[in-house]
Amino acid sequence: MSKTNGTLLANPPLVVRETIDLTDKEKKIFDRLLQVLSHFNLETQLRVAGGWVRDKLLGKECYDIDIALDNMLGREFCEKVNEYLISAGEETQGIGVIQSNPDQSKHLETARMRLFDVWIDFVNLRSEDYAENSRIPTMQFGSAEQDAYRRDLTINSLFYNINTCLVEDFTGRGLDDLKSGKIVTPLPPKETFLDDPLRVLRAIRFSARFEFEMVEELKVAAKENDVKSAISDKISRERIGHEVDLMVSGNQPAKAMAYISELGLLWVVFTPPPSCEPPISKELDGVCVGYMDAAWRLMNEIGRILSDEQRRLYLYASLFLPLRKTVYKDTKKKILPVSNHIFRNSLKLKASDADDVMRLHNAVEKFLILIPFVLSNEEDMQISEINWETDMIDVPVNLKPRILLGLLLREIKDFWKVALMISTLLYKKSSGEQEILKLEENRDLFMEVEQKILKLDLEKIWEMKPLINGKEIMRLLELEKGGPVVSEWQRKLVQWQLAYPSGGAEESVDWMMRETRLKRTRT
Repeated sequence: MSKTNGTLLANPPLVVRETIDLTDKEKKIFDRLLQVLSHFNLETQLRVAGGWVRDKLLGKECYDIDIALDNMLGREFCEKVNEYLISAGEETQGIGVIQSNPDQSKHLETARMRLFDVWIDFVNLRSEDYAENSRIPTMQFGSAEQDAYRRDLTINSLFYNINTCLVEDFTGRGLDDLKSGKIVTPLPPKETFLDDPLRVLRAIRFSARFEFEMVEELKVAAKENDVKSAISDKISRERIGHEVDLMVSGNQPAKAMAYISELGLLWVVFTPPPSCEPPISKELDGVCVGYMDAAWRLMNEIGRILSDEQRRLYLYASLFLPLRKTVYKDTKKKILPVSNHIFRNSLKLKASDADDVMRLHNAVEKFLILIPFVLSNEEDMQISEINWETDMIDVPVNLKPRILLGLLLREIKDFWKVALMISTLLYKKSSGEQEILKLEENRDLFMEVEQKILKLDLEKIWEMKPLINGKEIMRLLELEKGGPVVSEWQRKLVQWQLAYPSGGAEESVDWMMRETRLKRTRT
């Protein structure tokens, strides 16, 4: 999605080339492979399969090179490559083998090795026979045409024949579908999806990425209950999580999630725990997708501010925003947000992703409380009602917003802009007004609060070093060991530094000793 003068524009139409232009490195790789064939008098046909061919025809550079072999296993060919390298006096390369796993719809053994600093995958062309009442195929070497029809999509079924330097379209429609922008399966879609249910998610991802149209027959098949069951039961959650992560990190994440919702797959993919409180309603999937769409448009409207990882977690946190108060009990009877289960169990993504999204949701709630005080010029606002930080030190009321903002930013660190952006999606104009802000108002609110934070010199406040360390506190209070008392004073001194950023160590010591004497007097 491109942007001009603040306006989102559709991606320009894709131009499909008639031939493939190789880079110098690709020429070296392919020439080396042909040298191996010649050295051993092999009659093997070497074909680059799938995404590399598609992307090269679209004029995009791609180093994800998968080589399909017509008469030997990938591991066997890699061994031949190393034999050739030895004969040529060159250093051999390590070979990695990824075993097939039909129970998880991983039907082919794949071998990997590096050539000219590029990882190449080698796999045999396949043909499949199914036993009666079984969806697990018996693998056999197949022709390029048989293999092409077993690919996920026609646009991914194209081959580049290294031996002949020609593009091959064995389904007869790969090039046409690429040119017309159609997402189509080579075989009937239900058969294709039951072969490997992950292909449903791949169809969605490529449809969103290229803004291609999924044909109606494909959408009907994806909605069928046995296909949904196959997604839940037949694919590893790691594969599902990887595919979803590619969507979220891609160029059209909101569109991809909208497709998942449209096909009735949101809770199949993002499977919640069996028991939630409150229960997840049928309508909530549309609400979740709506928040991600709003977040995506806001991010494009603001522009410039998020790293790739911040962007990724911003979109996940926005998608699960309606679930932030929906909880479940884990195996240790601990009550946690449902998003924790989705990250750890349904997607098998990093545990830190679950923790970061929970932190973002907590920070959003705090921002929502703080924003009115940050924007207000009235010094007598009742900021005492903010109670997430216990034992607030006694300072003039006009200094309290800086303390509270500083504590929040120290907690969320580099993700404070992410949390603030999400907060604007939930912010209402006033406590008695239910109207949600419009896109331009979200943007303006974000920029106004951001400027206030920058003006208060809080942008990197988590890097603030304490004026007095724990050992010095123990010495001043004549304590023999640390503990809760030292921790409490460390928290108070952070608040004092936030309230008086120009204060020095001597002033902070004076304040601490006065407070200590006052406390003794009261008791």
